[in-house]
Amino acid sequence: MVIYISGDNGTSPEGDQTGNWNWNKYLNGVPETDAEQLAHLDDWGGPDTYAHMSVGWAIAFDSPFAFTKQVAGDFGGTRNGTVIHWPDGINAKGEIREQFTHVIDVVPTILEATGIPEPTVVDGVPQIPIQGTSMVYSFDDATAPERHTKQYFEIIGNRGLYQDGWLARTTVKLPWETVKMNTVANDDGWELYNTLEDFSLHNNLAEQYPERLEAMRATFMEEAIANQVLPLDDRLLERLLPAVAGRPTIMAGRTTLDLYPGAKGLDEDAVLNMKNTSGQISASVTVAEGQTADGIIIAQGSRFGGWALYVEDGYPTYTYNNLGDLVTVKSASKLSAGDSDIRLEIYYDGGGIGKGADVRLVVNGGAAASGRLETTIASRFSIDEGTDIGMDRGAPVIKRQLNDRRYSEINATINKVTLEILPEA
Repeated sequence: MVIYISGDNGTSPEGDQTGNWNWNKYLNGVPETDAEQLAHLDDWGGPDTYAHMSVGWAIAFDSPFAFTKQVAGDFGGTRNGTVIHWPDGINAKGEIREQFTHVIDVVPTILEATGIPEPTVVDGVPQIPIQGTSMVYSFDDATAPERHTKQYFEIIGNRGLYQDGWLARTTVKLPWETVKMNTVANDDGWELYNTLEDFSLHNNLAEQYPERLEAMRATFMEEAIANQVLPLDDRLLERLLPAVAGRPTIMAGRTTLDLYPGAKGLDEDAVLNMKNTSGQISASVTVAEGQTADGIIIAQGSRFGGWALYVEDGYPTYTYNNLGDLVTVKSASKLSAGDSDIRLEIYYDGGGIGKGADVRLVVNGGAAASGRLETTIASRFSIDEGTDIGMDRGAPVIKRQLNDRRYSEINATINKVTLEILPEA
């Protein structure tokens, strides 16, 4: 059986009005100008851009629906075509089924098709019952009564409820707008549509059927309580920071973290958060006799935002990649053979997020170089590239390969790397 779902929540509008040459700027709330976009025009789509289309294209791709990804109450943000191919199990060929289904129906469908019972206990842990409705009932009966008759949707406070062919929804904010249309606190702005007669959700019937709408609003709240949707939170980029969102992480409360060779691809929330704070990165390395050290000690993020502590042709170096703009401090002296301690100190200005910082590179106890970061990345170094020890996988922070070894792998021995958050002065 092959189940092919053609899409992911509808087309993404997360390039705002103009699109992005570096989408990491969007993640950190930094706008791009037309001039900046045009400066990267010849590189668009290549390895030197992290491109995203503008919202106009997203709306066009989601036609005939009005909205896009993030708008949970519109088919433009939820509806995707699906093809199921199962020659040994489906007699009908090339036909369309219009019964409402949802992605949570995929697992129940596979379980029924294979005859595998739903697991109730795994490794001694009782399982939450699998939700969803098997789609097998519809495979050879286009007119079979719909079985998945109720489904809630919610993202960033935008929410909706499908029930028996009707859709109730309210939209707090469109992704590309700064002004909110409605509020979570007032639970206002609800609309009502008959999906069986109104494919593109064009005719709002809230005034004609107020009792139906009120009942569906109440049902949404019941579903929200049952599925741990509450509390509703209409923030977006702010929620990328666990401390702001109130989201627990394994790093909560920690001020130091030791890392060792072999650590790679560590998710941003799985390492110490070095943003918006003073701190230091310390590394103990050993250089073999007759060897010129070269390569990455530790790197976080990518060429579109992040930082790296490394040795370039023997010289200890630190580069801060501020959403594509590089600031580098480099020692004037090479590492000698034997053991060395390299430390990068960060003195954050304070006064909010994304502010500036002074940095100082210290090698074997002596100040080796210093520099100034006028601004820093406020929210996220990367959505998809992690932290690596002894290499920099993916798109390198320093925008180039340091040596002929894959991922700029260092040719010295890294004994330990320590991240540390320093108390504010």
